[in-house]
Amino acid sequence: MKISTKIALVCSTAMLGTSAFADAHATYTIGITQNNVGVDSYQTTYEQAFIAAAEANDAVEVVVLDAGGDVARQIAQMEDLIQQEVDAIIIWPTNGEAVIPAVRKAYQEDIPVIVTNSNIAEAGFDFVASFSGPDNVTQGARSAEIMCDRFKELGIENEAKVVHITGQPGYTTAIERAQGFNDRLPEVCPNVEQIDEQPGDWNREKSQQVMEAFLVQYDDIDGVYSGDDNMGVGAMNAAIAAGRADGITFVGATNFAVGYDAMAEGTYWGSIYQSPVDDAEAALKTAIDVLNGEEVPFLNYFDTPKITQDNMDEFTRPVF
Repeated sequence: MKISTKIALVCSTAMLGTSAFADAHATYTIGITQNNVGVDSYQTTYEQAFIAAAEANDAVEVVVLDAGGDVARQIAQMEDLIQQEVDAIIIWPTNGEAVIPAVRKAYQEDIPVIVTNSNIAEAGFDFVASFSGPDNVTQGARSAEIMCDRFKELGIENEAKVVHITGQPGYTTAIERAQGFNDRLPEVCPNVEQIDEQPGDWNREKSQQVMEAFLVQYDDIDGVYSGDDNMGVGAMNAAIAAGRADGITFVGATNFAVGYDAMAEGTYWGSIYQSPVDDAEAALKTAIDVLNGEEVPFLNYFDTPKITQDNMDEFTRPVF
């Protein structure tokens, strides 16, 4: 692997998979600009899996970039990949609205764009070859079902009160998971009341602070839904520190190792099982399929099942 530092973009570029492909085929160069590899272990594992998949495929070279959560940096990285005349671009958007002009420019340069993990806003769909990732609305809905089923088991489905910790504002995954949860919960448990909703920005420490504020403000909290387990464990830790974790049902999405372990310990109830390895490999395969002219669904989802204390033995512990 050859790595070079681009000071202007404050990012690293890795050129991978340079061995020759079969004589009858060209080698594709695929660029990827990621959201923020350092923010959580899911994104770190995704990057490692993406690089490993590229190294194992003689048909591709990849340019791996990370926006560090900075929209301006990601737009600059898109410009850089366009100037390099890569064959395709994979983007994990830092902001679903703000990246649309850069995606449109790639489209105008006849460079297919594959959006990974978190989709861009609908206004940009015409410029995207395919979205590869989870169905985040369905994930939110499944989390609502997990929580409602648990309330019914406890006999509190007609009186339970729920607080909701969302991901980063403006981030499509955060918006869609919240939408799925908020739409589905009143359908399955119409008498459950959601009493507050605040962003945790995908950050465990901030989510712990948000939960601390909830605990001060509300004497009665029966359930906590968090947009991922990283935030959910932060909320759980706040409740444990306050001596109020017993009797609270904690449900997340994207089952992290810490969430899985907390489920095994009996303090965290359930989540949605999503593999960053599957996510990364699906994105690379989607890009290659597009370049090969194969028919690819616009919304190319992979399945993300429910996981709770009751069925967690059916799933391996997450690697992130």
